[in-house]
Amino acid sequence: MRVIAGSKRSIPLHALAGDHTRPTTDRIKETLFNMLGTDVVGVDFLDLYAGSGQIGIEALSRGANSAVFCDNDHQAVSIIGKNLAKTGLNSRSSVMAFDVSTAIRKLGSQGHSFDIVFMDPPYALMQEKKVLQSLLAEGVLKEGALIVIEASIERDFKFAEDLGYEIVRVKQYKSNQHVFLKRTDPEQPAEQPTDDASAAKNN
Repeated sequence: MRVIAGSKRSIPLHALAGDHTRPTTDRIKETLFNMLGTDVVGVDFLDLYAGSGQIGIEALSRGANSAVFCDNDHQAVSIIGKNLAKTGLNSRSSVMAFDVSTAIRKLGSQGHSFDIVFMDPPYALMQEKKVLQSLLAEGVLKEGALIVIEASIERDFKFAEDLGYEIVRVKQYKSNQHVFLKRTDPEQPAEQPTDDASAAKNN
């Protein structure tokens, strides 16, 4: 695992030990950032479920203004810190050792907002809807913000339209996909966050 391009190109990154994470491969990461292109330059980037931090670090290497990394796994937080130190990107970064909902709430209360949000939640937990609702409810999306979700290829995102998002692009791979969303109506009240997994159990 390495930085693909930009000012920190080819620097190898530390990965999390064990099989409890699902790191984005270099090939898929390169495809993602080729699609983002110059849109990443000068942005404030939010990396949710950050794992090793490789996505936010790639954004910084390619010219993002700043990045916030969120993960509540202690090993992940340690690895992110090591990778930021290795790449010399600490001054443009911050790491939040909280679950994603708490992190978004804290960011909103502190007045932070972002141009690009990337999230790669555990597939089985189906957290995407809850996170999308929280992003709107806490006001952390800048006007025109782009949200990129890495998800199982089986995951259907039709629900996003009911939340006030437009699916602007989908890139499918062998077993997963990147779904690109933008907010459709900034004046539309955000629904309160719900947990898809819990809702499924109650139906």
